[in-house]
Amino acid sequence: MKQGDRKLIVIILVIVIMVGAYFMFAKKSVAPDKAVTSANDVNGFAQCLKDSGAKFYGASWCSHCQNQKKLLENSKNIPYVECSTPDGKGQTQICADNKIEGYPTWVFADGSRESGELSFDVLSKKTGCALPQ
Repeated sequence: MKQGDRKLIVIILVIVIMVGAYFMFAKKSVAPDKAVTSANDVNGFAQCLKDSGAKFYGASWCSHCQNQKKLLENSKNIPYVECSTPDGKGQTQICADNKIEGYPTWVFADGSRESGELSFDVLSKKTGCALPQ
């Protein structure tokens, strides 16, 4: 085998390995939460959250609450409870009674709480709701 033929074979092998590695890693880089494409799936997931007894306490001025709503595609089924008074300076009685101290706060049927923006995966584990497809 000539020196030029060996170089060509090595170059082809390197290209094949690089292309294979690209497709292998590119496929794994998609986060499960980003795979949701259908609003109906998210609406169904939000309805399941509501049916499970989960409640999402937030405030209209809270950017993390807005992000959580966007993740749920602002579904009408989100089990959301507004905690801010209309002037944005106080807390509603229902939130005070439930001792909500920060936003967003999720309260689940078993009485457990999670604060912050929650992923579909965490919400699914806490409620038993199937992940949206």
